[in-house]
Amino acid sequence: MSVPPAPATAPPDLRPRHRPARKFATLRVVMALILREMSSRYGRTPGGYLWGVLEPLAAILVLSIGFSLILRTPPLGTAFLLFYATGFLPFNLFNTVSQMVARSVTFSKPLLQYPAVTWIDAVLARFLLNSLTSVLVTLLLLGGVLVLTETRAVLDLAAILSAMALTMGLGLGVGVLNCALMGLFPVWELIWSVLTRPLFIASGVFFLYDDMPALAREILWYNPLIHLIGAMRSGFYPMYSAAYVSNLYVLAVAGGTLALGLLLMGRYHRDILNR
Repeated sequence: MSVPPAPATAPPDLRPRHRPARKFATLRVVMALILREMSSRYGRTPGGYLWGVLEPLAAILVLSIGFSLILRTPPLGTAFLLFYATGFLPFNLFNTVSQMVARSVTFSKPLLQYPAVTWIDAVLARFLLNSLTSVLVTLLLLGGVLVLTETRAVLDLAAILSAMALTMGLGLGVGVLNCALMGLFPVWELIWSVLTRPLFIASGVFFLYDDMPALAREILWYNPLIHLIGAMRSGFYPMYSAAYVSNLYVLAVAGGTLALGLLLMGRYHRDILNR
């Protein structure tokens, strides 16, 4: 009597099984990077976030006291503190965001070796954290100046918020472009530092664009920070029209630098990480 053959068994399925994508993966990574930077930058420093308020406050006080010894009244209004706060704080917002975004890949480089973490996550985390921190510091200091001093300011919230949003956008664009250039050419960090040292003087922090000679105005107009600081001041001084301000020009500079930075990072981010 013959034994029936055993039924053929199907070969095992050796194809790799893809894990289902985790929901909100990018948001989780960005939040983790934000918490990591908060603990490393502010958690180990005595005073923590207090220094983020004291540093710009000290700069505004030095400018106000120094120029009050020379001038009887500020170029706008009656309060030295408000005039220099509306100049320094937008400049500080741009400077902080652009510098921190430019170093985002370097700061998070060890974590970028993991597949779940991308250079875009690192850039977004630094942009969001430093933008929100600087905006809160700006609102806190400006609110304090308005409450504690006689400024006679009439607030135009639309102009103020628009100026701050454009400042953050410009900081992001310049920061992403510098992130790519510093990764490809490390000497660019030194070159950029030298090139931007005159920005504090040339951005209208302690003078009005309208008071400058015609030749100086023609040159300074191409500095987008001149437009942002003028727009910020127009939100506090209703008599100041700042007709030279062009939000479209600032948007073009911010969008152009961001597009070029994203293009370079998308093309060369692996080369930058492997350096």
